[in-house]
Formats: sequence, C-alpha cells, structure tokens
Amino acid sequence: MLKGSCLCNGIQYEIQGDLGEIVQCHCQKCRKANGSAFATNTPIASESFRFLKGEELTAEFESTPGVFRVFCKQCASPLYSRRPSQPEVLRLRIGTLDTPINTKPSMHIFVDSKAEWDEINDDKPQYAERPVS
Repeated sequence: MLKGSCLCNGIQYEIQGDLGEIVQCHCQKCRKANGSAFATNTPIASESFRFLKGEELTAEFESTPGVFRVFCKQCASPLYSRRPSQPEVLRLRIGTLDTPINTKPSMHIFVDSKAEWDEINDDKPQYAERPVS
C-alpha cells in the first residue's frame, strides 16, 4: 500500500495497487500545471485510489477537452488527472507520494514541446509525443 498527501496535508490518500510505468511529460500543459520542466506521472487503477482525508478540498480544472486535472484548492498541489473516457485510470503525480518507491521513470514524452531551457541528461527513451501502446 502506498500513501500520499498534498503540500498542506489537508488531503491524504492511499493506493492499494500497483503503479504503472512512470513517465516524465514535457508538454506545455504539464509544465504549467506543475510549475516545472516536466510532470512525473504514473497510471493507476481508479479503484485502487482512496481518499483518507480531505476529498472536499479537491478541485478540478479541465485543461484540455476531456482531461481534468485534480488539485488541492488550499495549497494547489496537483494530485492526478482523470479522463471520463477512461474512468478506470487516474494519472497520479508521483511527487505527492509519501511512501518511498524504488521504481524510476522509464521515458520522456512530448519532448518536442519541452522548455527550451531544459536539458534531458539521462539515457531514457525520448518521444516527440505519447508513444502508442
């Protein structure tokens, strides 16, 4: 079981399941939503995610038609994104995890739109967009 929380600790959650492949997304929307060079995300099964505290503190923003970014309305920590077209999956922002994990990011996606000041200095595969599964 994994546990996580937002910056103000008003929201706490647990995941009773596995993390999917960890990906670093360099698209402009992820950069803006996280205020950094990229977002580090992993898909998780929606049914494995449970709020322990503070669900009422969540808010959503539809950043792209059909993509909702969920965050804490007190501290603005990004928690996950969801798509009503894929209700079985959440894309967790792994920076909110409190439980240590051993898994490392496996790839960089949307590198064609990465910040001009950012340099990728690892040997992970890089994709112009999201690779087709």
